[in-house]
Amino acid sequence: MWKEFKTFALKGNVVDMAVGVIIGGAFGAIVTSLVNDIFMPLIGLIFKTNSLTEKYILLKASEGYTEGMTAAEATEAGANILTYGKFISVIINFILIAIILFFVIKGINKLKELGKKEEEAAAPAPRLCPYCKSEIAEDATRCPHCTSELPLIPEA
Repeated sequence: MWKEFKTFALKGNVVDMAVGVIIGGAFGAIVTSLVNDIFMPLIGLIFKTNSLTEKYILLKASEGYTEGMTAAEATEAGANILTYGKFISVIINFILIAIILFFVIKGINKLKELGKKEEEAAAPAPRLCPYCKSEIAEDATRCPHCTSELPLIPEA
């Protein structure tokens, strides 16, 4: 059983997938930092707040709730709130990841094309019998399928 597991675990696909997951986690951290540290302060200027994640809509106040509380304080005081700022942050995060991945994959595909040799000229289309539409040899005078006599093809 150990030998079977070792064979599975050391297959190229499993190792490649593990490397991809680790790099993906690091990539996610970079994009999250980009969103939280660069884009969110700029968007915060629009909403006139230091942190967009603190923006919320009060659904139901509680006795301990006072105007001007942060989202964490309002939740702790027992108020029901809708934290739309966090949602906007996650949407921006997703859009940025999608855009960056698009350009990374586009670049990788471009590099793959540079490494490829030019494709060989396409093989000529096979000759078909005009009667039964079966594939026949180029120099055949009769169709091996329907035995029809074939017109001669002039040599080029």
